[in-house]
Amino acid sequence: MSEPLVVIDALARSFAGVPAVREVSFTVGAGEIHAVCGHNGAGKSTVVKMLSGQLAPDAGRILLAGEPVLLGSRQAAQRLGVALVDQELSVVPALTVLENLMLGDIDAPLVKRRRAAVARCREVLGDLGLDHVRPDQLVSTLSMGERQLIEIAKALSQRARVVILDEPTATLSEAESRRVHAAVRRVAARGCAVVFVSHRLAEVLDLCDTVTVLRDGRRITTRPAAELTVDRLIVEMLGEAPHRLSANRRPDPDLTHALRISRLRVPGRLTDFTLTARAGRIYALAGQLGSGASDVLRALAGLHPGATGRVSLRDRAVPFRSPVGAARAGIAYVSNDRKGEGLFLDKSVAMNLVGTRLNRLGGKALVPAARPLAARAGLDEVRLAEPVLALSGGNQQKVFVGRALDRPDVHALLLDEPTRGVDIGGRAAIHRLLRDAADAGLVVVFASTELEELLELGDVILTMRDGRVVETYQGGADGTVLMRDMTGEKA
Repeated sequence: MSEPLVVIDALARSFAGVPAVREVSFTVGAGEIHAVCGHNGAGKSTVVKMLSGQLAPDAGRILLAGEPVLLGSRQAAQRLGVALVDQELSVVPALTVLENLMLGDIDAPLVKRRRAAVARCREVLGDLGLDHVRPDQLVSTLSMGERQLIEIAKALSQRARVVILDEPTATLSEAESRRVHAAVRRVAARGCAVVFVSHRLAEVLDLCDTVTVLRDGRRITTRPAAELTVDRLIVEMLGEAPHRLSANRRPDPDLTHALRISRLRVPGRLTDFTLTARAGRIYALAGQLGSGASDVLRALAGLHPGATGRVSLRDRAVPFRSPVGAARAGIAYVSNDRKGEGLFLDKSVAMNLVGTRLNRLGGKALVPAARPLAARAGLDEVRLAEPVLALSGGNQQKVFVGRALDRPDVHALLLDEPTRGVDIGGRAAIHRLLRDAADAGLVVVFASTELEELLELGDVILTMRDGRVVETYQGGADGTVLMRDMTGEKA
């Protein structure tokens, strides 16, 4: 490593008098990939926002190439060579790939030098393994994973000397994540300083050179990644080791309480999915993007009108070709897109929590009705009047899951990537919610691409690939075997 390209020196920032970051310091060298890890509320997002020009520090300073800088906006940061890939997608589906790369780039040639812009676009797409994507192709025609890669391409196209990647692989398959990793390594090899934020701890240790851990707004440690293990990193983040949640009840032997799925099909996506899921157990669908795992849940929730097959819950047929029919049959669905398909972002936490019964509650009754649900979901009741948009991603997800549990007529809870983009502490709280739901007699089925989550939470794990079930595991599984099933890679 060369001399530090980025120096974070005693940064501090408070909100309404509450410290969010307390004298955090670390450095990032040219060519270094430096991870910033921490649980929900640890201060990661605040540090990222200060480094990318979105927030001004209350104290401390930032140096780039040895010079103190004032980053008053993202545009100012970009002019100084700092590019941010935010965890929330900002690509515009109605525009082409090239137009998206030019959007927000202060140096983008709006009319002139278009040929050079196309050449640069092809170069960046090639770096990310997207040679099959055309610069003139509409982003709306791309998969969600490909859209995330375009988001990363926007930053790489700016020829920045500092690249901040905030949860860049949270929505990507294993193969797409590997493309991102390869591109990040190439960026670092060209002399860029890379700041990498991710909740995928194994990914952090595999990709990054150095890890800084934040907890409660303070820097706990900065160490070479080679000196850490996932377990050690979790202890540094939480201050204690996590444990697997065990079921407190046996699976219900009465199959009249089960969710029965027979030969469920979604044209082009899912073939002959069959499962009898008992109440009291948690069923995990393990698969990468496009495996069919998400399609199982969306079909059961009535979001694939062309789906065929037979589904019953508590011995009653489920009219699963419409969301209303599925909901009336007792199915609650938590999408993998809490902002686009789940929450009312500008409405209060209380209104979101009790959103399934607003027609029976007056304005003054919202907060009292939401209090017990907030306590159950691990949410601070003082925040019930705040808009959901003001919450962290982990707390937003607790609201989404909590609302599904608010319905007394729910007998099956379906969740697609229940902790995507959620830190280790928030994930534990959501896992507790799901285990409590199963212990209360619900059928719980979730889909996930994360091995740690599958192994920690699933009582029964079904691996999926190419729209079919590969294998079913009960009472424990090996992570290596699961990954081979999911990817088709040989030993």
